[in-house]
Amino acid sequence: MNTKSKNKALSQEEIDKIVVAQANDNSAWEKPIRVRKAKPTTVSLPAELAARAAFFARLHREASIEDWLRRVIEERIDLEEAAFAGLKRDLAVNNKAA
Repeated sequence: MNTKSKNKALSQEEIDKIVVAQANDNSAWEKPIRVRKAKPTTVSLPAELAARAAFFARLHREASIEDWLRRVIEERIDLEEAAFAGLKRDLAVNNKAA
């Protein structure tokens, strides 16, 4: 199948058409990649901190302490990423002004 020149980015619709046209052509595809599921990571918490976390998990009516901790960690990471992005933006603005 003819593809657009490498200088022009393909639209999602154009990519979809190419994929559908090549779906049954095994020579158009790379060798399959095998992916293994990652082992869950465990984190040790001191007993007092675990008890405090369990209290707040119950207070927030989470199904499990793990669900509550996951939500809290995700929220904190979102805040940290936003702060980091803001800092990078401020540094870029200050460097341009200098």
